[in-house]
Amino acid sequence: MKSQKQRMLDGELYTAQDPELFADLIRNQAWLDRFNLSVGLSYEDRIELLHSHLGHFGEGAFIRAPFHCDYGYNLRVGAGASLNFSCVVLDVALVTIGERSQIGPGVQLLTADHPREVELRRQGLERGRPISIGRDVWIGGGAMVLPGVSIGDGAIIGAGSVVTRDVPPSATVVGNPARALQSTSIPHPAD
Repeated sequence: MKSQKQRMLDGELYTAQDPELFADLIRNQAWLDRFNLSVGLSYEDRIELLHSHLGHFGEGAFIRAPFHCDYGYNLRVGAGASLNFSCVVLDVALVTIGERSQIGPGVQLLTADHPREVELRRQGLERGRPISIGRDVWIGGGAMVLPGVSIGDGAIIGAGSVVTRDVPPSATVVGNPARALQSTSIPHPAD
C-alpha cells in the first residue's frame, strides 16, 4: 500500500495530516525560518541553503526572502531564474520554473487542489496538480497560478492576473481569469 506521501507525489488523493507529511512540513518550516532571517545570512549562505533544500536550484538563480513553500523538495528552479519578495509556492506537487524566468513579488504558485465532493473534503483529502513555467517567462507581481497550469516559454503574465489555464509560448495574458491580449502594434515614440 502506498504511503500518503507517495500518493501526494503521484497526484492522487491523500491525507494532508499524515504524520510523515506533517514531519516534512515541520522540517521545511525550520528551514524557512532560517532562510527568511533578516539578519546574519550572507548572499552565499542563502544560496547554499537553497541548493541544500530545494528539489533543484540552478546556477545563478535566486529567491529573495521572505519566501514560503510547503515542502521545498517539489520545487525546481532553473539556472538564472529569480523569485522576488514574498512569493508563495504550495508545492504539494511538482513546481518547475524554467531558466531565466522572473517571478515578481507576491506571486503565488498553487499546486494544492481539493475535491469538489464535500464528503471527500470532510475526510481531509486533497491532491496536487503540477505547475510548469517555461524558460524566459515573466510573471508580474501579485499574480496567481492555479493547479495544473503550464506556462510556455517566453510568456508574460500581467501583474495581479489569475492564471486558470495553460498559457502558450510567447503569449501575454492579463486579468482574472487571465486572458490573452490581442496583438497590437504600439508605435515607437520616435515614429
